[in-house]
Amino acid sequence: MLLDARIEPSSPSEVGWLASQAERAGFAAVRLSETRHEPFVAAALALAATRRVEVMTEVAIAFARSPTVVAHAAWDLAALGEGRFRLGLGSQVRAHIERRYAATWASPLGRMREFVQALRALWECWQTGKPLRVEGKFYRLSLMTPFFNPGPVAHPRIPVGLAGVNPAWARLAGELADAFHVHPFHTPAYLREVLLPALQGGLARSGRPRQAVQVVGTVFVVTGRTSQELAAVREQVRSQVAFYASTPSYRRVLEHHGWGEVGQRLSRLARLGRWQEMASVVPDEVLQAVAVEASPEEVPRALQERYRGLLDRLAVYSPYRPGERQLPWEQWAAAFGP
Repeated sequence: MLLDARIEPSSPSEVGWLASQAERAGFAAVRLSETRHEPFVAAALALAATRRVEVMTEVAIAFARSPTVVAHAAWDLAALGEGRFRLGLGSQVRAHIERRYAATWASPLGRMREFVQALRALWECWQTGKPLRVEGKFYRLSLMTPFFNPGPVAHPRIPVGLAGVNPAWARLAGELADAFHVHPFHTPAYLREVLLPALQGGLARSGRPRQAVQVVGTVFVVTGRTSQELAAVREQVRSQVAFYASTPSYRRVLEHHGWGEVGQRLSRLARLGRWQEMASVVPDEVLQAVAVEASPEEVPRALQERYRGLLDRLAVYSPYRPGERQLPWEQWAAAFGP
């Protein structure tokens, strides 16, 4: 099992420093999300500042972009990082696609399938000279003149990961992706009983072994050196869990455990904009199922015991920041090994 570091820079000027510190600390990869900053710009900065660690988007929003735009960005990053770049893609939910990106939401599973197929067709065209021809329902590509063709690179095999909460996305990842990014809002039981069987179903359909797809997870961790610190972090995590659990698309996790009413109450509060009240709706049993709680020194052991056989690589949800909260990041990285 590999341990990665999530970084959330306050500005692009911090990316290189955070990535180099994560590499020095011994993490296997640096993960970059698409929240306040552009992930491909951040990935370029992270790759330029490091020599060993992998750099991955977790995740870039596919439907806010065209396949050709993403293919060009990933191609350049693969060349810049000499094969260390990993492309993680997510669909986001309908409200964000339509109202935050002003893009189209339609048949997300089918559209994502074609998106990945289009990426690989573009990369094959650039690497081998094969004519570009993609004839799908959502994407049609047939024009690639030499002027716009970046040509071959030394590391053309770019790993593509797909993110998801529900089994249909795990199944799709099993069919055609190189990684499945498990949403932070999950439980080990949901992973074991719902997502991994769906992933295996997709693998069987594509005739690939389990090793063909890395299962990539992000985990909520509650830790602290005093009871006051633990209580404060616990409530921070409870608030984040409440935010995710209020999304109807993610409710299946709660329903799997018989907590559907919690999700319904959270959704009602979110619709009313009563964000401050939502954390109180999340009971301790939900928090304990979603998050790992341990002393700083015991966090690696707790993570390994909980996710052995379930995840191939994981990251703590809290962003990596050297010195912050005096967390022993280097000890955690060393406990997982290279």
